[in-house]
Amino acid sequence: MEEKLLEQISQDLKIGLNQVTNTMELLEQGSTVPFIARYRKERTHGLDEEQIRLIQEQYAYQENLEKRKEEVLHRIETLGHLTEDLKLQIMHCTKLVEVEEIYRPYKQKKKTRASIAKEKGLEPLANTIASCPRYFDAKEIQKYLNDQVKTIDEALQGAQDILAQRVSENEKVRNKVFDSMLNHGFIKTQEKKEHNDQQKVYRMYYDYSEKVTTLASHRIMAIDRGEKEKVLSVHIESNEDYLMNWTKRNLIRYPNSPSANYYALAIEDGLKRLVIPSVERSIRCQLSEKAQQQSMDIFSMNLEKLLLQAPMKNKIIMGFDPAFRTGCKLAIINEQGRNLHVDVIYPHPPKPKKLEAEKTLVSLCQQYHVNIIAIGNGTASRESEAFVAQTIQKYGLDVAYTIVSEAGASVYSASKLAIEEFPDLHVEQRSAISIARRLLDPLSELIKIDPQSIGVGQYQHDLPQKQLKERLDFVVDKSVNLVGVNVNTASPTLLKHISGLNATTAQNIVDYRQENGDITSRSQIKKVKKLGPKAFEQCAGFLRVENGKEPLDRTGIHPESYGIAKAILAHLDIQSSDLGSQNVQAKVKQVDAQELAKELGSDAYTVADILTAFAQPLRDYRDQKEGPLLRKDVLEMEDLHIGQELEGTVRNVVDFGAFVDIGLHEDGLVHISKMADHRIKHPSEIVAVGDIVKVWVYKIDQEKQKVQLSLVPMNGRS
Repeated sequence: MEEKLLEQISQDLKIGLNQVTNTMELLEQGSTVPFIARYRKERTHGLDEEQIRLIQEQYAYQENLEKRKEEVLHRIETLGHLTEDLKLQIMHCTKLVEVEEIYRPYKQKKKTRASIAKEKGLEPLANTIASCPRYFDAKEIQKYLNDQVKTIDEALQGAQDILAQRVSENEKVRNKVFDSMLNHGFIKTQEKKEHNDQQKVYRMYYDYSEKVTTLASHRIMAIDRGEKEKVLSVHIESNEDYLMNWTKRNLIRYPNSPSANYYALAIEDGLKRLVIPSVERSIRCQLSEKAQQQSMDIFSMNLEKLLLQAPMKNKIIMGFDPAFRTGCKLAIINEQGRNLHVDVIYPHPPKPKKLEAEKTLVSLCQQYHVNIIAIGNGTASRESEAFVAQTIQKYGLDVAYTIVSEAGASVYSASKLAIEEFPDLHVEQRSAISIARRLLDPLSELIKIDPQSIGVGQYQHDLPQKQLKERLDFVVDKSVNLVGVNVNTASPTLLKHISGLNATTAQNIVDYRQENGDITSRSQIKKVKKLGPKAFEQCAGFLRVENGKEPLDRTGIHPESYGIAKAILAHLDIQSSDLGSQNVQAKVKQVDAQELAKELGSDAYTVADILTAFAQPLRDYRDQKEGPLLRKDVLEMEDLHIGQELEGTVRNVVDFGAFVDIGLHEDGLVHISKMADHRIKHPSEIVAVGDIVKVWVYKIDQEKQKVQLSLVPMNGRS
């Protein structure tokens, strides 16, 4: 590893050099991000998964940057243009875009007006014009006339083409234009005469102007998409007169020279035809990249919150997949997620059998002791909610219901994985099971679905798909390892996300269980086929053995730390069989992890984590989250009034606000301006996906059936 690269990363990320160096060493040794974050805190001084990921990404970027610098230096040297100053300039670049900007004048270009003029021998004439001589007339130009250049006008035009290209390659000019357009320019959008925006999706951008510096990421994404769909024309408006005058003052040495006017025309052409369009593309590209990065950040954040929602433990759940014509599919699962029964009812038009549907629902709830009904939020969702709420009240059922996002449920239901799991069931029946399981254990169920199908992002189809997939896969891995899994019940789909495992070793663990019965100790995992020492080191702490021989195997303590863990047990005079008891919790509270680490020759991070595991051996990270909002009655748009206080669930967080499910057909929007009584930079400062929030009705649009909400108390006024 190059120390220079590590120092650069340390500066860029404001993380200690020692932390960066140790993290990269661990990564190069084959350690995974979750393993390093959890079990190598003493080496990284407690860096979390996101910081480690950034170090990993930055190192790859810096390596590519150094490689590109070498390529550019070699190519410029081959052309015979490399000077010591130019070399230093390239070596001091900290971004790829800076290297490319310096390399621009030396790139082999396609045939241009300037290159054609050079071939005709007009470069000396261009040099003469640029030098702004005291004397310059037609005689100076006539000597360049030949078979290819037949008139004085042709000669002048060719020379001006060469000068225009030089203007476009002038670093000082480009920097001035870039600075002016970025810091003082305005994005202008106009509606195209012929377009297919029948729903008026881009109406606010039909005639829109905003400073480049204030453009929010979601507006950039909307403008980009409108342009791509040929609804909008977009450009950056800059002060061209100012830029023209500035460039002429800086390039024309003798304004009174007879050639100055020709040079001025070349400058105007170079700016209008080459520099301004090129710089505009560059700025638009940077804006889009920044917006895409922001969108991926939001998607990642929302996905993580969704995956880490609190599970609904020890409940019998009925999955309710709503539909009109084909009927509502029901599936009942037990506390472990096993399917107990599937059915179908027809409470809605076109052929309603409402009474029969009621009786079936009541009978199943009573027979299987259903605690909660999970209703999918797709077609016929609110009609189904009304039916369920009325049935609960009519028959006095001791059952609650909640609305569950079914985004991606149909994708899973038709997948190879679902077919293997439930070969004898129809797609809709599998979907009902998936809806129920999403409530029981969101993480275990949602990881079966491509994250891009879960629907918690913004403009996801406009993002670089490879980059988005890598980012979301990272979130899934991070979430699974944060929670850990029961090695004897986890599916291959869940296991493959565990640190150190892959699809093959995950399946091998399941095969081993089937052949040998339950795994009774972590050390037994070493016997699994193709699971070597390094893989065991990486995965062991995340695989829990809940009813094994060794009580420490059910905790998040890594087997490599069992020695120090047992020393702490002896020090505190407690038994491993008593972990989690009130006695152990009381003793743990009195311990100074720093002092105990010194005494036992360990480190404070490891000791602190061991003490936490002693106090809460079966602690689930998700238990600190609020559970889903359960209801027994239904809300209609007609029930609402301005200022009304309601409770709802945050379904999605975007740049401009958050969508909250309050029990209506459509989620209500809390605009960013209605989230706090002070200015905030982003909605994620206030809310997250899955949060249960108190909201006030701010605006009701009966015609569009939309509601705007506020997180700030309304006191009955709009």
